[in-house]
Amino acid sequence: MFAKVSCALAAFSLTLAAFHSPLRQVNADEKPVGIEHVIVIGVDGLSPDGIKKAETPNIDWMVAGGAVKWNVRTVLTSASSQNWASMIMGAGPEQHGIINNDWEMDKHTLPPIVQEADGRFPTIFSILHKAKPGAEIGAVYHWGGFGRLFQKNAVNYDKHFSTEDSTATDFIQYIKNKKPVLGFVHFDHVDHAGHHDGHGSKPYYDSVTKADSLIGKILTAIKDAGIAEKTLVILWADHGGIGKGHGGATPQEAEIAGVFYGAGVKKGYLVKQQVYTYDLASTIAFAFGLKQPYAWIGRPVRPVFNGLNEPENLWLGEKQ
Repeated sequence: MFAKVSCALAAFSLTLAAFHSPLRQVNADEKPVGIEHVIVIGVDGLSPDGIKKAETPNIDWMVAGGAVKWNVRTVLTSASSQNWASMIMGAGPEQHGIINNDWEMDKHTLPPIVQEADGRFPTIFSILHKAKPGAEIGAVYHWGGFGRLFQKNAVNYDKHFSTEDSTATDFIQYIKNKKPVLGFVHFDHVDHAGHHDGHGSKPYYDSVTKADSLIGKILTAIKDAGIAEKTLVILWADHGGIGKGHGGATPQEAEIAGVFYGAGVKKGYLVKQQVYTYDLASTIAFAFGLKQPYAWIGRPVRPVFNGLNEPENLWLGEKQ
């Protein structure tokens, strides 16, 4: 009887080991390899249509040499504050409480479901700062409203400028001088062109080309700083637009392109999994090997990285 029990236990142990072995192998991929810096380039109002139809040699270079998702879904409404917040907070308006452009720290109707000491929902800036207190973290932004969305004590560098050129110039110097672990730059001029002249107009496409030239200068700065081989660059936007506006629930307004380039990224890869704007923060956390807060709902875009695959349960729809 004892021998039978021993044999049964041994067989069960082998079965259990075989069952868990693949899971241990997958879970061992705690973070992509070789990423020490992340630079996020955010362009307000940049639509996939703008990238595809304007002259954008630098963005095209990033797409060809990296990974892209052409239809990242924004949160609704497809306006700025709630989407920039969702990008850095790893969650949507239902969680962080920033539901429109009228939101202020002392003027809002929906409190965040969890909050830090300053009253804000946790951001990628704050969780990185807590995990790595000595990490250089900075944000340079063209739209002043971006500055009210994150914890001030989580960043070493916090600058606002009135033009896209001055924003780029300062961010470039910041990269060269400080080599940030996480650097975030925001450009607003493409959105201005969309509101003034209309999405799809020549001035709009010209503004996209201008953004592309600034992106090229940032890529050069990363190289000049000597950190290109260790840097993940991500291009993101808050919304697209129709005519001279945005905010609605249409693909033109509520879909943006997400471009991943640099350290650890596959080349020429088209992302299949569904991606949402709040997945940006989760992807940055994943790149640094950080455990994201439970309150976040974002998921890292793992398949952009070498050695990582699309989700096994990916649903791509069925043809009728």
